[in-house]
Amino acid sequence: MSEKSSSSGSDEDVDPESGQPVEFGGVLSKWTNYIHGWQDRWVVLKNNTLSYYKSEDEREYGCRGSLCLSKAVLTPHEFDECRFDVSVNDSVWYLRAEDPEHRLQWIESIELHKAESGYGSETSLRRHGSMLSLTSAASALSSTSTSSFKKGHRLREKLAEMETFRDILCRQVDTLQKYFDSCADAVSKDEFQRDRIEEDEDEFPSTTRSDGEHNHNNNGSKEKLSSPASPKVINGIDFKGEAITFKATTAGILSTLSHCIELMVKREDSWQKRLDKELEKRRRVEDAYKSAMNELKKKSHYGGPDYEEGPNSLINEDEFFDAVEAALDRQDKIEEQCQSEKVRTHHLAQVPSSDVFSTIGTHRFVSKVEEMVQNHMTYSLQDVGGDANWQLVIEEGEMKVYRREVEENGIVLDPLKATHAVKGVTGHEVCHYFWDTDFRMDWETTIENFNVVEKLSENAIIVYQTHKRVWPASQRDVLYLSAIRKIVATNENDPDTWLVCNFSVEHDNALPTNKCVRAKINVAMICQTLVSPPEGDKEISRDNILCKITYVANVNPGGWAPASVLRAVAKREYPKFLKRFTSYVQDKTIGKPILF
Repeated sequence: MSEKSSSSGSDEDVDPESGQPVEFGGVLSKWTNYIHGWQDRWVVLKNNTLSYYKSEDEREYGCRGSLCLSKAVLTPHEFDECRFDVSVNDSVWYLRAEDPEHRLQWIESIELHKAESGYGSETSLRRHGSMLSLTSAASALSSTSTSSFKKGHRLREKLAEMETFRDILCRQVDTLQKYFDSCADAVSKDEFQRDRIEEDEDEFPSTTRSDGEHNHNNNGSKEKLSSPASPKVINGIDFKGEAITFKATTAGILSTLSHCIELMVKREDSWQKRLDKELEKRRRVEDAYKSAMNELKKKSHYGGPDYEEGPNSLINEDEFFDAVEAALDRQDKIEEQCQSEKVRTHHLAQVPSSDVFSTIGTHRFVSKVEEMVQNHMTYSLQDVGGDANWQLVIEEGEMKVYRREVEENGIVLDPLKATHAVKGVTGHEVCHYFWDTDFRMDWETTIENFNVVEKLSENAIIVYQTHKRVWPASQRDVLYLSAIRKIVATNENDPDTWLVCNFSVEHDNALPTNKCVRAKINVAMICQTLVSPPEGDKEISRDNILCKITYVANVNPGGWAPASVLRAVAKREYPKFLKRFTSYVQDKTIGKPILF
């Protein structure tokens, strides 16, 4: 996986004008789905949004998806040092960087954009704080008012009474205000008159005051001094009466308020009970909603990288086994439909002479091929009857399947060995159809695609093939050398042996990738043809021949999976493969000359 960051600055850089972080982009591996797994995508972090494109060159065509980081949750993976997840509600992106340093750079950049996104920052609080406070206060007031006053009929009557008392009280306040204004005017006039009398006394000192209550005017007549108006006669207002009425009005208001409080207290218990019931209903609905959301989230994420095979997989062993078995059943149904629709064309392939398969060859893997051939001839043909390490796991007619349990570093490496006897075909024909890639896709149902990487000789090729994915197991690929050989018997009474051995090699044109787990194999198909003499002068027919088959397989899956699952799958699939392949060979050889 490749990673290249092409931001216009580091993760600490911000735009000096806007104060926002600069754009940050690069290649990350994104989990697409359980079929295609991890795929390289061009990811861009800009304006508080994380977007991805198929490649940098396709940015002009628009992004394939985006996440707003305002409410995003960033989770570095617990075990994978290069992986981090970005989730918004039930939408989750699984991302992998090239190394832990790049992952840290991306995480810090995303956190920086979140901090300046307008949610939770200081500028955001200053911009939205007051409005939020007012809204909250208004909401609280509204809820309090509606819950407190929407009561029964008697409470509404008391409220109407309070409205009436309020109107009366307002009129009384206006009346009292007029009275107070009149009193203030009278006091002002009295003070003004006193000031004038004092000024007159200063100007006419001989003037005497009789009894302190009369003044002599210029005509010599007496004039009575003005005195403040009586409170009872100012503007015709009866202050005492108004005061009594005001007291009665306020008493009525207080009495009505007391009645309202009594009514609300009486209703409080019943309303509290109704509220408790509603709260209980709400709690049950919220629990059901959370449960449904958790199930939905589990289903939406089911098939994500956390549910893949591995010691830290979130899927347990039983669920893993059920998922694998269900996927294999689906593949079997699809294969049955394909076989029923497939029309096989019987054509005679150009088969090289037997001498070609007897030679060793001159390619660079000659010594390795000879070593594998000798090992299989020495050990694979040995009888397993007396070996206690081999366990018979399947016996169906002439076919027997044995297994020896082997584990290494927690990975199941069980060798398998199967023996079978097939009538009407020769060892040469069985090995030919097993080795020749022209017929591979006719009988092999587990392969997604394959290609010949290099042809070493007429009887040796290097093949790269990817197998169909069986979720939740990761997809596997295999790079192997396949060689077909004829081993001539040293004793004329013994039959010749035909052998196809496939073993893993390395090649520069088929390097491992992060899209598949590279498995290692060492497989051999070993066949011997037994001929029974025909009756009289009849020629040998297919009724007179029998092919004894020994099939051995040593497979390293290349990754962890539950041992019980691997052993169960092997027990199920190997017998099916052997029966399917031998039936195919019998079908292909019907009506054709015998190929010894």
